[in-house]
Amino acid sequence: MPGILEATRDWFRIYKVPTGKPMNDFAYKGEWKNRDFANTVISETHGFWIALMSGQDTDIKTMNTSVQSSKGPVTDDEASGVLGSQPEQTCSGPPVATSTQHQCFDS
Repeated sequence: MPGILEATRDWFRIYKVPTGKPMNDFAYKGEWKNRDFANTVISETHGFWIALMSGQDTDIKTMNTSVQSSKGPVTDDEASGVLGSQPEQTCSGPPVATSTQHQCFDS
C-alpha cells in the first residue's frame, strides 16, 4: 500500500496532540531503518535478556514462574506466597489530572 509507512509515522507523531501533549520525535531523525538494522537490535536485546535471566553481572532479582532456565525460577505457589506477604499498596502519589484521561479516535 503506497504511503502506509509515512501515514503510520505521522500517526505516531501526532496521536497525543489532541490531549495537549507535544508531537513525538523519532530516533535517527525519523529515517527508516532496514531489516538488517532491526535484526541486529532484536539480537542484541535478546542477548541482554539472556544475560539478565541467567544472572550474569547483575544483582537484579529475576524471580519468575515461566523461565525455568533462569537464575530465579519459582513455583506458582512460591510466587503467590511472595505476593501475599507484601504490604497493601496505597495511593500515595499526586492525583492524576483528568485532562490526561482523554482518548481520541481517528477513523
